[in-house]
This record gives sequence, C-alpha cells and structure tokens, in this order.
Amino acid sequence: MKKIAFVVPWYGDKIPGGAETELRGLIKDLQKNRIELEVLTTCVEKFVSDWNKNYYEPGDYVEDRIKIKRFKVRKRDTKKFDKINFKLMNNQKITTEEEQKFFEEMVRSVDLENYIEKNMDDYSLFCFIPYMFGTTYYGVKKSKKKAVIIPCLHDESYAYMETIKEIFNISSASIFHAKPEQELAKRLYGMENVKTPVLGEGLDFNIPDKLEGVKEKYNLKNPYILYAGRKDEGKNVHLLLKYFSIFKEKNASIDLDLVLIGGGEIQIPKNIKENVHDLGFVSIDDKYRAYANSLTLIQPSINESFSIVIMESWAVGTPVIVNDKCEVTKNFAIESNGGLYFNNYFEFEEILKFYINNPNIANKMGQNGKEYVFKNFDREIVTKKYIDFFKELVGEKD
Repeated sequence: MKKIAFVVPWYGDKIPGGAETELRGLIKDLQKNRIELEVLTTCVEKFVSDWNKNYYEPGDYVEDRIKIKRFKVRKRDTKKFDKINFKLMNNQKITTEEEQKFFEEMVRSVDLENYIEKNMDDYSLFCFIPYMFGTTYYGVKKSKKKAVIIPCLHDESYAYMETIKEIFNISSASIFHAKPEQELAKRLYGMENVKTPVLGEGLDFNIPDKLEGVKEKYNLKNPYILYAGRKDEGKNVHLLLKYFSIFKEKNASIDLDLVLIGGGEIQIPKNIKENVHDLGFVSIDDKYRAYANSLTLIQPSINESFSIVIMESWAVGTPVIVNDKCEVTKNFAIESNGGLYFNNYFEFEEILKFYINNPNIANKMGQNGKEYVFKNFDREIVTKKYIDFFKELVGEKD
C-alpha cells in the first residue's frame, strides 16, 4: 500500500473540535502501526480564525513525527458566503448556483486541489474529514475513486445540498461513526455503489487513579448533573438551562445543581444562578472526576455524529441523558442500556427523578455504558478496523 493522505481544512495539536481531535488520534494510531501517511491541509490556523488569512507559510512541516503539507487559501468573498450560509442556517432553500458559490467562497485552496490532481499516483487513498468544507468538496472531485470521506454527518441543512450528494457518490467509500449516521447518508444520497462501513471512533481514556476531590476543589456542595462541551446554542445548552430552571422551580425541595465544563459563554437565568457552576476548561483529571461524581451527564445536542463526552462519562460508570431528537446519541443509549432520552421537559424531569430515586439502577446503567465503551471504542480495536478496511479498498486484504 502506498501512503495515505488525510485532507482537512486545518491541522494542529492544539486545535479544538471533535473532528480535529478524532483525526489527530487516528493519524497517530495508524502511524504507530507503520501506515505511511501525510496530512494535506491549508495555511488557515483553525475553525474560528479568519479563513482568508494564511497563518502558516505554505510548505512542508513535521509535527510530532507527522508529515504535513500546507497550501495557501484562495481569497474569498466573505459577504457572499455569509449571505448563503445565513439561508442554510435558517433552513431556507438555496439554488444550485448558490451551492457552488457556497463552496467557492468558504475554505478553499486551489493549490491543494492542483497538488492532489498532479500527485494522484503517489497515494493509495485520500481521506477527507469532515464533509462540508471546500477541502473535501473539491478534493473529492479531484481524487474520485481514491477518495474516502469521514463525514461526521449530521441531519442539518448542509447535508441536503445536491453538491454534497454528488461527492458522496463519486467517492470509493464513506466511513461512519455510528449506524444512524450511516443510515442518514444512505437515505439522503443512495450510495448504492459506495462502501459504507461503520467503524466507530477510537478513544483514549486517561482516567486518574483517584476520582474523589472535585467537589471540594470547586466548592460543589450539592449533588449535581453535568454538561461537558462547548457552551453555545448549537449544542442546545440553552434548552438544558431552560429545563433545569423549570426543574428547580417545580422541585425546590430537591438539592441539585448543574455543573458546566468546557469553553464558550452562555447567559444563565437569574433564578438558577446560585445553582449553576460554570467551571470553564478543567484539566483532564478533573474532567473525569467531574463525570464520576455527577448524578448523570446531560447531552442535549441534536447534532452529533458521535459524542466523546458520552463515552468519557460511561468510561467512569456514569449514566447519561440524551436528546430523543439526536438519532446517534439515542442509539448509543439504547444499544448500551447506559442512558435514557427525553423529548420534552416532562420526560427530562421524570428521568432526573428516576435517577435520583433509583441510585442502584442508575449505577447499573452507568456500568452498562462502561462495558459498551471498552468493547466497541477501544483505540486498538478501531485502528485495526481502519487498517483492514484500507487494505480492502486497495486490494491488499489478507
């Protein structure tokens, strides 16, 4: 097998984000297994940076023994992009011409596209992650049957574009984290002639030996439920705050707080300010201690193609509560019997009370989740699945 290229809009050890974190872990695991690979990316620093700015100089880099080629980005028309993106974010229909303009005016590197076209024979495969960026759209069109998409697909307006359907059907394969993600792709795109394995995501669990002490360290006096992740409306944290506010009004006799960990800022309703503790970013050790000492982890997001925080919570035996409208996290909860899901406030309240009043059952559900995680998402197991699948694609499967 020749080398494998991983094509991504930006790359670096300190870039936050689920897809970015997953890619770094996967690349390092493949390299440990002597798979020759390179990262092809732009000179943009990260998602929240100016997509017109070449933060890095174009050229070859080596970071943590990973070979990286960076290419300058095309100057984009931000106003045109924002106008179309506004429509998509508000679920408004856009034309085929607007779809094309959307990709032209987002993160795009013509130099990267030309490199792929001119150096096709040097690579066995080009893997693109995630699905909705210019690096993926134009890169797949150049590499076609050498293209593998790792989409991180959500049921969102971007997924319904005809241009997206096109690239999913001209690639050789798409790799999914979970069965509902795969089912969504097949429903939207057909993909009769494309391989569509569900390989999961390999995870490391750096769990500290001692899981006590977090309540004392952060002055958490009451039992608490936990949210871990980015604090913004895209993750539905506002819904969690709304539901928790109602819960406190209706159940004043129950001592229960809400702890938030992770980046971002969100306005906390006045009536629950003394019961909500926003710890911001915490150390990895304290993150696991926060999971382990919580009643439950709440994952209110409806747009997840995986959910690392759910797996981390289960890794220390803590059950979860997820949103019924997110097929992926709901499926994880059902498959593992490690959590419950809500469709409205009343279900949210009943689940919380069930966990509070039935600690033995809640603990058993947490243990179910723990078994599920270590059986399905151990890093070595998932890495082997990737290697076997890549060999199958290039005709080298034993």
